Amino acid sequence: MLEYLRNAADKPVAKILIGLLAFSFVGWGVAEWIFGGAASDTTLVRVGDSEVDVQQFSMAKASELAKMTREQQREFYADPVAVRALNDKVLSDLTTQAMVENRADDLGFVVTDARIANEIRDFPEFQLNGRFSSYLFDTVLSNTGYTEAGFANFLRSQILRSYVLGAMSLPVPVPDFAVVAAYDARYAQRQIDYVTVDFSDFKVGNPTEENLKEFYAKNPHTVPEQRTVSYVLIQADMDKPDSYDEGYNKAISIEDDIIAGDAMSVTANRNKAKYVSLGTFDAENRPVDSILNDKMMNVIFGMEEGTESEIIETKQGFVIVRVDKVIPAHNAEFEKVKDSLVAGWKREEQRKQAYVKANELLMDLNKNGSLKGAKDVTVSRASGAPADLLLAAFNSEVGGNSIVPGTDEFYVLHVEKEITPKPESKKMEELRKELQNMSAREIMDDYNSFLIREYPVKVNEKVFNRFFAK
Repeated sequence: MLEYLRNAADKPVAKILIGLLAFSFVGWGVAEWIFGGAASDTTLVRVGDSEVDVQQFSMAKASELAKMTREQQREFYADPVAVRALNDKVLSDLTTQAMVENRADDLGFVVTDARIANEIRDFPEFQLNGRFSSYLFDTVLSNTGYTEAGFANFLRSQILRSYVLGAMSLPVPVPDFAVVAAYDARYAQRQIDYVTVDFSDFKVGNPTEENLKEFYAKNPHTVPEQRTVSYVLIQADMDKPDSYDEGYNKAISIEDDIIAGDAMSVTANRNKAKYVSLGTFDAENRPVDSILNDKMMNVIFGMEEGTESEIIETKQGFVIVRVDKVIPAHNAEFEKVKDSLVAGWKREEQRKQAYVKANELLMDLNKNGSLKGAKDVTVSRASGAPADLLLAAFNSEVGGNSIVPGTDEFYVLHVEKEITPKPESKKMEELRKELQNMSAREIMDDYNSFLIREYPVKVNEKVFNRFFAK
C-alpha cells in the first residue's frame, strides 16, 4: 500500500471526478502497438518546461476510444478524418494540461502526499462498508491500467488544474446598468412605416443576343469541378469475423493487382468482386449509389486524378475508389447557357425598374414627409415585418428614411419611434446570467491566450511526423 496512505490526514476534501475509472482501457497497449520500435526520444510536444510524450498520448487516446462501442470504433478507424480529429483533440487536451501545470509550478502551488491520500481514501469506488479497501483500490487500478504512482500523479494534476483555473469558473458580476442596456436593446420595439416595391410588378420584353452577352459578361455561369469515378466493392458481412477477414484478404489481393498495373474492372472480375463506373459528377449532384455517403464524397473529392484510395470499410464491405478524371471548375460557353440566361436578364431588368420606383417614393418621403400606401406597424427585433426590414429598422436612427433591398423586392422605410420595453424581472435575471456566462468565456479566452504566450508550444517535428504524418 502507498506509504502516504498510512499517514494520511482525516480531513475530508472535495471529490475529484473519477470518470477515467468508469471504464477499462479497451485500447490498452495501443502505445506499444503504434509506437513500438520508435527512437528513445518519444516527446511529441514541449510546453514551457514540460513535455507531452507518446505514452501520455496513448493513455489519453485509449480513454477516449473506451467510451465508444465496438461498432463506433470500427467506423472510427475507417474514417481518416475522424482519426485525425481525435488525435488533434487528445493532443490539444494534453497540451492545455501541461500549460496549467507549468502555471501552477510558477505560482508555487503544491499538492502534498497527505492531500492525495485523503482524496484516494475518499473515493466511494475504493470503499467497502464505509472504509477504504486496499483490495478495491488495487483491483480498480489494475482494471484501468494505472499504477499507484500514475494514479496519484493523475489526481495531483487535476487538483493543480483546479487551483489554476478554479477562479475562472466563478460567476462574473454584471452591473445593473449593463443588464438594463442589454434588456432595452433586446426587447425594445419600433414603430415603422414602409412600402413594398415588388420586382414582379414590372413587365419587361425579351432580350436580344447582345443583351444576353452583356448580362453573361457580368454574371458568368461557373461549371463546378467534376470527377469521373469508378470503384470495386468486395462484399462482406462486416459483423462476422470470418466474412470480414475473407473480404479484407480479398481486398488486399485486389489492391496489390491494381498497384501492379491491372485494370480495376479486370481484377474485380477475376476476384468475383463488384465493379461500378459512377460516371462524371460534381459534389452537389452525386449519383444514386449506396456507398456515396458524405464521408465517401469527402474522400473522392480529396483525391488526385488517376489515383486509387486505400481500402475503405463500409457497411456493404470493402471499397477501393479510383478517380479516373478531374475536370476543374470553369466558365460555361455562352452558346450552351444562352437560353438559361433569359430569366436572369428579365429579373435584373425588373430589379432596375423597381429601384427607380423605390427611389421616387423615397425622394417624395424626404420632401413631403409622407409615404403613399405605407403600412404602419410596430415591430420587435424578431417579428412584425420581413427579416431584411427588421434588421434595417433597428440599425437606422429614429426618424430616418431609407431604401432596404430584399430578395425579390425593395422596401422604402421610415422609422417613426422607439418603444422602450417594460421591465420584467424573470427576463432580466435570465439576461444577467447570459451576460455573466459571456463575460466568463471572454475571461477564459484571454487567460488561455496568456498561457499560450507564457508557455509556448514547440512540436517535436521528427517524432510528430513519424506518427501523425498523412
